Amino acid sequence: MSRDTRQSTNNQRYFTVWRWHFYAGIFIAPFLIILACTALGMLLIANTAGRDNDRLTIDISESTIQAPIATQAKNALNTLPNSTLVKYIAPRDIDTVALFQIKSEEHDNMVAVNPYTADVVVSNPTNSNLYYTFDSIHSDLLLGKFGDYIQETTASLTVLMILTGWYLWWQKRRSLKAMLVPDNNTQQQQKRAFFRTIHATLGSWISILLLFFCISGMAWAGVWGERIVQAWSQFPAGKWGVAPMPISIDHSQHNATINESAPEPHVHGATPVVAPTHGSALSAGKTKDVPWVLELTPMPLSGTTKGEDGIAANIPIMIDTVDRFAREIGIVGRYQLNLPQGDAGVWTISQDSMSYDMKSPMADRTVHIDRYSGKVLADIRFDDYNNFGKFMAAGAAIHMGTLGLWSVLANVLFCLSVIAICMSGYVMWWQRRPRQASDMIELNPPARGQVLSIWWPFAIPLLIVAVIFPTAIIAIIIIGLLDLLLISRFSFLQKLLK
Repeated sequence: MSRDTRQSTNNQRYFTVWRWHFYAGIFIAPFLIILACTALGMLLIANTAGRDNDRLTIDISESTIQAPIATQAKNALNTLPNSTLVKYIAPRDIDTVALFQIKSEEHDNMVAVNPYTADVVVSNPTNSNLYYTFDSIHSDLLLGKFGDYIQETTASLTVLMILTGWYLWWQKRRSLKAMLVPDNNTQQQQKRAFFRTIHATLGSWISILLLFFCISGMAWAGVWGERIVQAWSQFPAGKWGVAPMPISIDHSQHNATINESAPEPHVHGATPVVAPTHGSALSAGKTKDVPWVLELTPMPLSGTTKGEDGIAANIPIMIDTVDRFAREIGIVGRYQLNLPQGDAGVWTISQDSMSYDMKSPMADRTVHIDRYSGKVLADIRFDDYNNFGKFMAAGAAIHMGTLGLWSVLANVLFCLSVIAICMSGYVMWWQRRPRQASDMIELNPPARGQVLSIWWPFAIPLLIVAVIFPTAIIAIIIIGLLDLLLISRFSFLQKLLK
């Protein structure tokens, strides 16, 4: 093969990959900007007012002794007639409020209470903070399942765009150092070359982190996450008797609270009780309040002979005694206490970084207590997670910036970089547009008007990666069918898009 022929082939391959990169970028850049902007909003709110106003401060000059939690809960319940207590969230610091989630038939509120005076500070509907608006846009664009699929497709195609971007910049620079460090004459370059250098160099720096964010984000999504990865990585509920179901009961159990009696014994061979999952039982709405590895895991059930020593049999099981037990087993600072829901419900003590309880994901802990016997049904820690569960616990902490001030600042810088990369891509596209007025409305892809063959040695690995992430391969198939059945049949669409 002659040198000119080889150069022509290389150019065609370059333009082919560039065109793939271009089309992927045109689709996903707006959504990446939305993801980055909403992430910035969540970072700001979580570290100022708090996700549920949990960083509101109170005056502690009058007393340094906290009121009983039951008293605080009673005052919180008085703000909503006919309500029940769902969750207690301990104060973050000595000068911050305690939170109580209460529910009635029509309302679900989060009440902030002064833990020293038991006075109600503020009451708002649960998940009504601006944080949750950003979170909903970030997760599903306020479009429900359809929006979730769009965001998952965005993340999936971003993985492919990163791979094509690496190839394009490597072809231009030919060394890792040159890919990461701009030339000395960058400022003297033409405008488009300048923006290309900024786009590609900045992209090279953050691409690994962006890849990590895409994978950790997709693990929460509805297809690759919930139906594939999460379903195979959930914590084994059989450890506490949910699968198979518990078949006996301890008749010597004491009551959980006043006027509450133990359920009827579970008869061997009877229809088993369907246990709710951690996600459905402990999360408020769409918010992820439990570690990823536990979200689809069934909850343990109260009223069996299962469990190990917990709250002593001579101690009544109430919110204050469960809180005292949490402190005795080493829970320090802010944590969440979910009350039993239903006859088979359990007390759940949880402290994890993705709920903004503390910084380190390696300190994650979830403890379930039988509401009747006071026995510990499960004590799940980070070391008990499987490998992917550990990856997701650490990934969520990095993803959400909960590792401390440095991770917040790093996430802010990362989000701004993503926005800069997307905007510089649009600037390059605009600068490359034809000057003729008739061509201004066209998409103007790279190598406009040329028929480029598919470079299969590079396309096949991309397709393999796409198959791993189902929404990506579905998007590619849909685009291919649209091209074959619609775009290629109308000259106007060909001119507009190709």
